[in-house]
Amino acid sequence: MSTRFLVSNEQEHAAGITAAKAALADKRCIVLPTDTVYGIGADAFSAQGVAMLLAAKGRGRTMPPPVLIAQTATMDGLARDIPDAARKLAEAFWPGGLTLILQAQPSLTWDLGETRGTVALRVPNDDTALELLRETGPLAVSSANRTGQPAALDADSAMEQLGESVDVYLDGGSRGENSADALPSTIIDCTGEHLKVVRSGAISIEELRVVVPEVLDLGQDAPGQRA
Repeated sequence: MSTRFLVSNEQEHAAGITAAKAALADKRCIVLPTDTVYGIGADAFSAQGVAMLLAAKGRGRTMPPPVLIAQTATMDGLARDIPDAARKLAEAFWPGGLTLILQAQPSLTWDLGETRGTVALRVPNDDTALELLRETGPLAVSSANRTGQPAALDADSAMEQLGESVDVYLDGGSRGENSADALPSTIIDCTGEHLKVVRSGAISIEELRVVVPEVLDLGQDAPGQRA
């Protein structure tokens, strides 16, 4: 049976973090608030937990989940050959609504799906999420919804869509009045010659280019390439 905790309540907050840690250790899934939308999470190093996450969403292995981390320093333990431009973006926008796709460390013993040797990393700007990540280490986290449905902006919506497939729901209140107010993270592919936006979201291209002027926008070709 799923359990729900209101994390704005001090006692429920502590109990919720403890219950979430136990569920994750038991290779089960949780739902947690982030600074963008609610996420369904599992231990990034548990193949069973990640498989349950994908099953709960109705998603296949061809769409692997991103990984949330508690601090920028963790990036080097999970990724290799990190471009200087990617580091600049991480320093500027983490914690925050920016996800960076990087080359994964080949020594990692995890199975996130068909990643083709990459990992998508983000440091969320949410106190509950960061507290949990500091306790658990990296978590595989995807939006808390069934694939093809709107992302959950509150715990009620997450429970309606995911139900008993999730052991623990951490209720951190609404993420916005509507979907337009709670954009998903902006995703940038940092594995090629040029950094390129592959999903527009919370961080605009204008903001990104203040830090890295050469980042390519969604659908934009690199200089010298034909459209």
